[in-house]
Amino acid sequence: MKEKLKIIPLGGLNEIGKNMTVIEYGNDIIVIDCGIAFPDDDMLGVDLVIPDTTYLKRNLSKLRGYLITHGHEDHIGAIPYVLREANAPVYATKLTCGIVETKLSEHKMPQKVKLNRVKAGDSIKLGCFKIEFIHTNHSIADSVALAITTPLGVLVHTGDFKIDLTPAYGEMIDLVRFGELGKKGVLALMSDSTNVERPGYTPSEKIVGKSLERFITESDQRIIIATFASNVSRLQQILDIANRSGRRVAVCGRSMEKISQVAGSLGYLKDTGKCMIDIAEIKRYPREQLIIVSTGSQGETMSALYRMAYGSHKQVEVTSGDRILIAASAIPGNEKSVSNMVNELYKLGAEVIYDRSAAIHVSGHACQEELKMMLALCKPKYFIPVHGEHRMLKMHAALAHEMGVSPKNTIVTEIGRPVEIGENSARLANPVPAGRLLVDGLGIGDVGTAVLRDRKHLSEDGLLVVVVTVDATTGVVIAGPDIVSRGFVYVKEAEGLMEELRKLSQAALERCSSEGARDWNSLKTAIKGDLSDYLFKKTKRSPMVLPIIMEI
Repeated sequence: MKEKLKIIPLGGLNEIGKNMTVIEYGNDIIVIDCGIAFPDDDMLGVDLVIPDTTYLKRNLSKLRGYLITHGHEDHIGAIPYVLREANAPVYATKLTCGIVETKLSEHKMPQKVKLNRVKAGDSIKLGCFKIEFIHTNHSIADSVALAITTPLGVLVHTGDFKIDLTPAYGEMIDLVRFGELGKKGVLALMSDSTNVERPGYTPSEKIVGKSLERFITESDQRIIIATFASNVSRLQQILDIANRSGRRVAVCGRSMEKISQVAGSLGYLKDTGKCMIDIAEIKRYPREQLIIVSTGSQGETMSALYRMAYGSHKQVEVTSGDRILIAASAIPGNEKSVSNMVNELYKLGAEVIYDRSAAIHVSGHACQEELKMMLALCKPKYFIPVHGEHRMLKMHAALAHEMGVSPKNTIVTEIGRPVEIGENSARLANPVPAGRLLVDGLGIGDVGTAVLRDRKHLSEDGLLVVVVTVDATTGVVIAGPDIVSRGFVYVKEAEGLMEELRKLSQAALERCSSEGARDWNSLKTAIKGDLSDYLFKKTKRSPMVLPIIMEI
């Protein structure tokens, strides 16, 4: 009797980002993608969110390799963190490998990870799996889908994709290959759900090039274009427009500089007109000859455009002579930060073009008709929507029903809940350890719910520190109580309140002494309880009260 094929999502479901999927059969495991998510607003101080890979660490002997569909952070960003403890060879296309190499160098671990370059059309064998890489279109070059031949049948994972019949550069998605796989029989299809709420088709990237050319050539202003750093084909279009219009192009922002350098060295970015200059050279050219391509399309706090908007960028000062094109849509959750940044740019006198009707951005993800086409070509027996929030997964499942996939063969799962496929059945299995690990500085997973709760408490209500020095032998107070306030009230402006708190602390200590309670915990609990109750009654606020007792 054959084993069950297990598909275990460790990220990318009921969320946008953190994409990671385990495929397991018998004694072999392969992993599709290894991405990060960015922290929510309530994750104070957290830098990144990565998948919990406890399941991989427990099954290291089975791990055969990582298959990366493309070079976006939500698909490669966790590689330097995850592969420290669950190392295995990585297989990716040339540009994706180049970006991963740069990332590994930053983490001082380039020699610890074995990177293997593949190209669309290649096939490799890992354990019992045969993996074929299929060319797709997306908002970054060298994106691929995966056709994974397993002992039970072929599993197709689309990665992030769109069907661009006229891509700016390179070939259109290999629809023929998906059709061939569908004719032979696809056991299960895992398909990108990001744009499932949008009807119709995603416009071609070439439309963006035409719109950008119009906005650049009709203007005698300095042009600043904010876009995603990874969109190499868009940067190439800008370089070509600059060449035709006699302008110079400078890239600005750490990730933009890094990716353009990698793309240039690998031949994905061609500066045939020698238009590119260093950002430090822009003062040598008239403003009307300049195009600055920058990060910051999402209003990220440390990005280049954000710093320009708030006057803290060292090389670029925005003035009334600038036309700024924001060639990206705000990712859900970023609308407010983008809006604030645009307001600041307007205050500086710049002309800002960011409306969707300007057609200076198109998505890299398939809309409903393209998703239907993928289903029609693959004709899967089982359908598992991936890469999206829960409503998106459910809507994608409904599309699959329209396309003839049986509702009982459409499986919507969640992070950590495996899909088990047998010879004649598929079902949801018992959960495995999964979730999220928070990266804060150099710490991975050491910031948990309790720490975040404390940070939220501190950010909302502030902190009161009560410092008391007592005699170790007699328990008599030698110095204090002294009150230190941070983020609650300014001590000098609330001397009366501080004095009351000192008296309450003193009374709590005397009460403990008279009751014979001399241990630190009892003293701290008494001070904290009395002060917290008093402060809430007096101010209707609940600062964190932190008693510090020193014995001499």
